[in-house]
Amino acid sequence: MCYILTHVLYSDSYVFLTHVLYSDSCVILTIAIVFYRVRRYDDSIHNELSILEEKISHLEQQGKKSFPDVKFLTYKDRKRILISGGAGFVGSHLVDRLMLAGHEVTVVDNFFTGRKRNVEHWIGHENFELLHHDIVNPLFIEVDQIYHLASPASPPNYMYNPIKTIKTNTIGTINMLGLAKRVRGRLLLASTSEVYGDPEVHPQTEDYWGHVNPIGPRACYDEGKRVAETMCYAYHKQDKLEVRVARIFNTFGPRMHMNDGRVVSNFILQALQNESITVYGDGSQTRSFQYVSDLVDGLIKLMNSNYSQPVNLGNPEEHTIMDFARIIKNLVGGSSKVEKRTAMEDDPRRRRPDITRAKKYLDWEPKVQMLTGINRTIEYFKNELRRSHHSQRNFHAPELGFL
Repeated sequence: MCYILTHVLYSDSYVFLTHVLYSDSCVILTIAIVFYRVRRYDDSIHNELSILEEKISHLEQQGKKSFPDVKFLTYKDRKRILISGGAGFVGSHLVDRLMLAGHEVTVVDNFFTGRKRNVEHWIGHENFELLHHDIVNPLFIEVDQIYHLASPASPPNYMYNPIKTIKTNTIGTINMLGLAKRVRGRLLLASTSEVYGDPEVHPQTEDYWGHVNPIGPRACYDEGKRVAETMCYAYHKQDKLEVRVARIFNTFGPRMHMNDGRVVSNFILQALQNESITVYGDGSQTRSFQYVSDLVDGLIKLMNSNYSQPVNLGNPEEHTIMDFARIIKNLVGGSSKVEKRTAMEDDPRRRRPDITRAKKYLDWEPKVQMLTGINRTIEYFKNELRRSHHSQRNFHAPELGFL
């Protein structure tokens, strides 16, 4: 019996063979064999588990989402920032800038005009949160700053449901102001150049009271924003709430909704598809267009400034709609022709901001040349038209601003 055991141990391990030869009890031999065999079994399991862990780790790395590199801010400098309408065109670019700067950003959007894919590259990041919520209903959250951008901003969208537009700009604004009051935060209202209506003063300064038709087709938006401004300053006077008001002029850039009915998106889309470029009226009405990264710069500077009066944010470079149609046609190429159609009701004849106040108090003015911004927007729309499957992405990487 001892010979057999010794032989078995000898065939498997010299270490145990030595131990057996100097042992006086076969019981000890039996224990030694059992221990050795269990140890071999454990080693086998351990090796298999190690291999499985390596495979799982490899698979996790393959499917792991990577995020743009964000700046690290200490708790003293890092702010909790809420952006209503943050999944929209302008809002998503503002999200990018604030996330890259290292802040904690919460987006609230009902996705009437916003889209999840505008901010999908941040979903899952520890500093980002996305809430599907309509601000017509109260929201309870802890924040330091509120950028209130929620509202349809293009004529087809805000005229599609004028009651909803009015509610968003009145009840929604009250809810955001109430939130800011409760948390003792600062609120920036994204107002609009539409508060000037069809202006009788040119260019428009912030002191101009406007020329608005209160019962026209655009009134739901124009008057909604005017009331929103009134409410901001009522809270400021009565409750000492810190408010900032940005009057935003025509803005364009990547992530614009292709069917939002705005001049830039309409003209680019029609030119890319060789359709007629439709100009409403005789085309002599003027607009001033700024690239979205310039606007985002202005919004952030205004929010963090000590200036509380309304500020125009726009590009003072003025072009007629007809000139703009020709510029886009030449840049895109193709066989599109410019086609005139009946003028739209209450369409402003002239629109150009006086940005003296922005220069003086914010040290801000547009930096991106119009042609540079248009070319970048055309490229985005080309990629959008190439998509034929949902899985195909037209990802516009976050910008720190390009000059």
